[in-house]
Amino acid sequence: MKLLVTGGAGFIGSAVCREIITHTDHSVVNLDKLTYAANLASLDPVSSDPRYRFVQLDICDRLGLDAVFNAERPDAILHLAAESHVDRSINGPAEFIHTNILGTYTLLEAARDYRDGLPSSKRDSFRLLHVSTDEVFGALGEEGLFTETTSYDPTSPYSASKASSDHLVRAWNHTYEFPSLISNCSNNYGPYHFPEKLIPLVITNAVDEKPLPVYGKGANVRDWLYVEDHARALLTILSKGRIGESYNVGGRNERTNLQVVEGICAHLDKLKPRNAGGQYADLIEYVEDRPGHDYRYAIDASKMETELDWRAQETFDTGLEKTVRWYLAREDWWRPLREKKYDGERLGVLKQNAG
Repeated sequence: MKLLVTGGAGFIGSAVCREIITHTDHSVVNLDKLTYAANLASLDPVSSDPRYRFVQLDICDRLGLDAVFNAERPDAILHLAAESHVDRSINGPAEFIHTNILGTYTLLEAARDYRDGLPSSKRDSFRLLHVSTDEVFGALGEEGLFTETTSYDPTSPYSASKASSDHLVRAWNHTYEFPSLISNCSNNYGPYHFPEKLIPLVITNAVDEKPLPVYGKGANVRDWLYVEDHARALLTILSKGRIGESYNVGGRNERTNLQVVEGICAHLDKLKPRNAGGQYADLIEYVEDRPGHDYRYAIDASKMETELDWRAQETFDTGLEKTVRWYLAREDWWRPLREKKYDGERLGVLKQNAG
């Protein structure tokens, strides 16, 4: 097949492109706007393969999408293009509304017109997988898991925009019989992750002997999913999932934020002892919590495991060690990002009104 991947220069999207070229016979068209978090260097392992092609385009550009569909004639779409950082959505929600909601609508309409024009054999097999997040479900207490039937309860501008896009995809499936599927994943981590998110931020700060910020008391809990496990899951859903269904993808690796940071520090202590002596955990610094910070997310991946025979291969400990080793070995990839695009400054803090 020829697969169109939107957002393929981002963290998860680039992992999907690498998975397609490395482990399948499919070809891929990577469509990406190239925002601050996109990085074509993440595609270096596959960019020279004749089955890979890159197109720079905003998914809100309907004429551009029509041209790509007509030129490339994809057999299926993996839709990952999105603004994704909660802290940035707090400070600037407009981009999240524009890309995640309007962009998804524009893509759905372009894809629907394209599919309607296909011969019946191609039309019947065409499908779109919309890649979403567990954050659309809101927060959990001490117990319980998100399932595919959990009610939506988004609490940040980011999660609200993703919930909106999920609803659009379901509506197009129901109203127009457009062949779509939805996945909702837990927190991803791994190589090629832009260093604004917790794990790459802590690793790169530690290498530079900078403070390791932990929100609040570090008690917030997330389920962690190694990005290459997620890429395999998405291709599994695309090929084997049932049209109109949603699938929760999780690693069954719940950790508090503090446990995550302490785990990174423990790996670094073994792999790259501090020049100044002491332990990396000495650099941990508790900072003001994120506004409206959801307490706990946890995914029930039973549907993926039983229906589609997918399971995460990495435990959190094995995946975290691989991630730390990768960042230590690939300073050439992340150092320019820290110097030119994001130096680790705190995001998502609300400004207090004077007076």
